[in-house]
Amino acid sequence: MTDQTGSRETELSPGLIGRREVLVCEHNVAPHVAKLSTPSMIRAMEQASQRAVLGCLPPEQSTVGFEVNIRHVAGADIGVTVVAVAELERVDGRWLYFKVEALDGDRTIGVGTHRRAIITLPPEATNRGGGDDSHTHEL
Repeated sequence: MTDQTGSRETELSPGLIGRREVLVCEHNVAPHVAKLSTPSMIRAMEQASQRAVLGCLPPEQSTVGFEVNIRHVAGADIGVTVVAVAELERVDGRWLYFKVEALDGDRTIGVGTHRRAIITLPPEATNRGGGDDSHTHEL
C-alpha cells in the first residue's frame, strides 16, 4: 500500500491510502450528544478518499463523491482525534471504489465503502478538495 502525500510519483491504482485526522470538538458533534456526528465522520472519510488519489491526478482534475455506504458503529468523545482512512480498492475508468474506516486509536467507530468519480475542474476552480489542514478544529 502506498501513502499519498500530494506528489504525482504513483500511478492511480488499487492500494493507495489516504488519511484525514479530525479533532472531536463542539463544532463537529451531534447536537443532542457530545459525540462526533455521523456527517462529520463521513466528511472525514470522503476527504481521506480524495487525499488517497489527488496526487496521482493532473492539476486540472479532481474527484467528487457520489455514493457512501457507511455504518457509524461507536461514539467518539470531545477531545479525541479520529483518523479516517481510505484505501482505493478498484479503478474502473473514471470510477473509483474505496474501503473506508474511522478510528479512535485502535477502536473502529465507522466503516464502509465510498465511490468517487474523476472530474475535470472548471478553469476558475481554486481548490481541488481533500480538506484544509489549517482549520482549527481539524488536524
